[in-house]
Amino acid sequence: MHSHVHYLPMTPGLFSILVLAAVVLLILIQLRILRYAYLRLGVSPGAAMLLLFGSLIGSYFNIPLTVLPGPPVQAGQIVDFFGMRYVVPYLASPSTILAVNVGGAVIPALMSAYLVLRYQLWLRAVIATVVIAAIVHASATPVAGMGIAVPVFVPVIVTAILALLLSREYAAPLAYIGGSMGTLLGADLLNLDKIGSLGAPIASIGGAGTFDGVFLTGILAVLIAGVVAPAQPRRA
Repeated sequence: MHSHVHYLPMTPGLFSILVLAAVVLLILIQLRILRYAYLRLGVSPGAAMLLLFGSLIGSYFNIPLTVLPGPPVQAGQIVDFFGMRYVVPYLASPSTILAVNVGGAVIPALMSAYLVLRYQLWLRAVIATVVIAAIVHASATPVAGMGIAVPVFVPVIVTAILALLLSREYAAPLAYIGGSMGTLLGADLLNLDKIGSLGAPIASIGGAGTFDGVFLTGILAVLIAGVVAPAQPRRA
């Protein structure tokens, strides 16, 4: 059973698009076009590459937490939602396994904690996370067989606007913190009570349905840093 806990959260075609986006950023980093953008986000270009590809590779891995009681699970399907195609893994289990995704939850959480501590963004990070969580929660949709899904560009667009309103100087780290943590909180954690009734073989926090939004938010933070505020922020 546990050999099937690890799987790509999206179809190979859509996952390839995210890989392509990461490769484009990698090329821009090597050309030093985004060097100062990543410095503004709070990491070196080398660490940024590890962050991007660590998130992509980590999306394959889920850490099982517990088993949720509920109806018989649905497995081995492809679920279409808001133009995205998500993979429902084949898993011989009578109940839903609750897990946490490494690339979509663990890595963003660690990076967000680092940015909060580095720039002392406690209050603004909380505001960004709560506001984005509320908006994402309102747009989150329980999908039978998969779990909780969110329109992929909702957290990205909301994050961009809110981060710039809260602080032009710290817009990049706030975009990463608020977008990733707000999406995880609003889509997954606030809907844990619904997951057991959806018949999903694996309900992964930060996995299918939310990983794409979390990953694109990280790219958005870099773009905000490079376009809006090219100078490196001082520590608060």
